[in-house]
This record gives sequence, structure tokens and C-alpha cells, in this order.
Amino acid sequence: MPRLKDRYRQEVIPALMKEFGYRNVMEVPRLQKIVVNVGLGEALQDVKVLDAAARDIAIITGQKPIITRAKKSIAGFKLREGNPIGVKVTLRGNRMYDFLDRMCNVALPRRRDFRGISPDSFDGRGNYTLGFREQLVWPEIDYDSIDKIRGMEVTIVTTAKTDEEARRLLQLLGMPFRR
Repeated sequence: MPRLKDRYRQEVIPALMKEFGYRNVMEVPRLQKIVVNVGLGEALQDVKVLDAAARDIAIITGQKPIITRAKKSIAGFKLREGNPIGVKVTLRGNRMYDFLDRMCNVALPRRRDFRGISPDSFDGRGNYTLGFREQLVWPEIDYDSIDKIRGMEVTIVTTAKTDEEARRLLQLLGMPFRR
């Protein structure tokens, strides 16, 4: 069992029950899934870009990504409906906890001038989105093997009803929010 999942069960659930006055363990907010997304506008010109990004995301998450396609045609971007424009992975269960653990303790502290992440990036429904400017903060990625530095978006979906509950949940799980 991942150590973060263990910590959630032993420390986080009792702390949240006490803090928010939940009467039942099932009321306590929990992580539902983590979605890692990379948008690739340049994939329209070069299809090899998709393979490189998919390889990087697979190395980082330990799961094969799916290719996301355009929902609408946009003439200004020379984009047709159905064109591949990105890759994404949805993590659940043990992989999700392992990924969050590595992100909080390894990848985030390796960012340049890191002083904590913004506590304001919640969407109003208890979900948190965080952007990375480069995939090199992950120790699994070898600098010489990448073709281009790409950013990615990590969305943490929780069952919390409010941002306050979700913020506290992520804080107790070890997310380094800045003060």
C-alpha cells in the first residue's frame, strides 16, 4: 500500500473528522483521481511530437496516455475536428497516491525558485489544478532523451464539497502550499 494512502487512513481522516465535524467516515473528502494533461498545438505540423510527449508522460506516470483530439474545427488555428492535439492520463487508486507523493516530495521542490504552490488554484468545487512549465522536474526524465521542453497540467479531483475542505485535505496529504 502506498505510504500516502496509509497516511490518509491513519492521520488525515481523523484530523478532518475532528476539524469539520463529520459524523461518518464516508463524509470525509478523499482523492478521486489525478489527470495529467499535455496540450500539443505543434502536433498539427509534426506527428512525432505526440509520440515524444506520450513517452514522457508514460515515464512520469507509469501509465500509457491516451491521445486527445480536437472537438471543434478552428480555421484561425488551422485545426480540424478530430485532429490529435494532446495526450492525457487519468490516475486512480495506488498509482494516483504514488504520483501525488512523488509530485509533492520530489518534483515540486525541484522547480526553480520554489516557495510553495498557490493555495488559490481551486475551481470552487474542491478540485485543484497545477501547471508545470517543464517535464525536467521529474527525476525519471533524462535531459538528453527529450526533444523539447513541454509543460503539463495536473488536476487533482477530490470529493470535497468546498475549496476549504479540499485545501485542508491536500495540506494534510503534504501539498506544499505557500503561506
